[in-house]
Amino acid sequence: MTGYSSQPFLEYSRAIAPEIEAALDRYSQYDDDCPGVLREAIRHSLLAPGKRLRPLLVLMSAEACGCPRGQAMPAACAVEMVHTYSLIHDDLPAMDDDQYRRGRPCCHVRFGEANAILAGDALLAQAFEVLSGEVQPPSVAAACCLELARAAGSSALVGGQVDDLQGTRDAGDLARLERIHRRKTGALFQVSLRLGGRLAQAAVAPIEALDAFGRKLGLAFQIVDDLLDEKGDAVALGKSVGKDRQQAKLTFPALLGVAESQRRADALIRDAWLELDVFGDRAACLQSLAHYVLERNR
Repeated sequence: MTGYSSQPFLEYSRAIAPEIEAALDRYSQYDDDCPGVLREAIRHSLLAPGKRLRPLLVLMSAEACGCPRGQAMPAACAVEMVHTYSLIHDDLPAMDDDQYRRGRPCCHVRFGEANAILAGDALLAQAFEVLSGEVQPPSVAAACCLELARAAGSSALVGGQVDDLQGTRDAGDLARLERIHRRKTGALFQVSLRLGGRLAQAAVAPIEALDAFGRKLGLAFQIVDDLLDEKGDAVALGKSVGKDRQQAKLTFPALLGVAESQRRADALIRDAWLELDVFGDRAACLQSLAHYVLERNR
C-alpha cells in the first residue's frame, strides 16, 4: 500500500514513549495501604514493554484537535490502565488461558489467579480516579469518564469478550466476527480517539471523524492480530501464537483465508485515512499510525 509511511508515527512514538512510561510509573507508586503483592502485580503488567498504541492515540488526537499533549496525559494513562486490566483478565485460565504477555509471564502465572484478578480490578478503578481527579474542567472530566465507561462496559469491551469466548469457527459468520471485534478491540481504539477530542473540547464533527477512523483502525488491527497469530513469531509478539487455530476460534483467517483477510485490512486502512481529511496536516501522525498497523510484526 502506498501513500503514507509508518516512519512519522515511529519517530513520534520513540520521542513520546518515555513520557508515557514515566507517567505510568508515577501512577503505579501506591501508598502503604496498598499491599506489596498487589503493587508488584499491577506494575508487572502495567509497565511491561508494550506498543502503547491507545495512549498514543489519545495524545495524537488531542494534539490534532489543538489540545497540549501534557494536558492529555492523564487520559492517555487511564486508557492504558483499562487496556492492561482487560489483558490481565483476558489471560486468565477461565478465559484465554495464556502463559505469556508482552514478553513476560502473565500476571496470574507470576502472582496467582486471585492477585491477578484484583490487580485488574484495581487498574479499572484507578482509570476513573485519574480521569475524575486530574482532567479539567470538571465538565470535561465527566464527559471523559462517561466515554471510557461506555467503551469498557457490557455493550462494548466486556460484551465483545463474552461473545469472543463463545465464538468458534463453526458458529459464526463475518457479521458476527466484526461485531465481536468492533466491541472487544475497536471500542478502546475509538474511545482513545474520542477522548482526545473531548479534552480539546472539539466540535461534534471532528470527534465523529475520529470515531469513524478508530472504528476502521480497530477492525484492521484485529485482522492483523489474527494474521500474526496464524503466521507471526512468538518472540517478536511476546505471546503465544497458533492458539486460535488450536482452539478452533472464529478468526478472520479461519473465515476468509489469509489473502482475503489481508486485503480487507488494507481496504479498512484506506477508508480510515479518508476520515482524517478534516484535520489536514494535523493528522499526519494518525495517518502514519494506520500504516504502521498494517506493517507491524508484534
